[in-house]
Amino acid sequence: MGSADHVIDVTVPPSGPGCAECDAANGWWVHLRRCALCGHVGCCDSSPGQHASGHFAETGHPIVQSYEPGESWFWDYARLDYYDGPTLTPPDSHPLDQPTPGPRGRVPQDWRSKVR
Repeated sequence: MGSADHVIDVTVPPSGPGCAECDAANGWWVHLRRCALCGHVGCCDSSPGQHASGHFAETGHPIVQSYEPGESWFWDYARLDYYDGPTLTPPDSHPLDQPTPGPRGRVPQDWRSKVR
């Protein structure tokens, strides 16, 4: 992998409190991931939309950080391995009052049968 300067920008804030694509489509997610280069917040691969890995496929931005409260780990989609990343611009998770899965009011009661 190349220099972290090309895959991480610690100055970019997250794109919002939830998955950008799910929010646009009135969808829902299981967990959230934040792109370490552009701040795009997408849903994890257990979510129906898998928008975080889709963002990597579309943009080539390989590093994401968990956007869940209390989690600070990074994942490198290009190497399929964890990554030791720096502290990114806050906030470092979705709002604490936002449920997981989320967002409130859009998660179907049978959500467990719909996840990968």
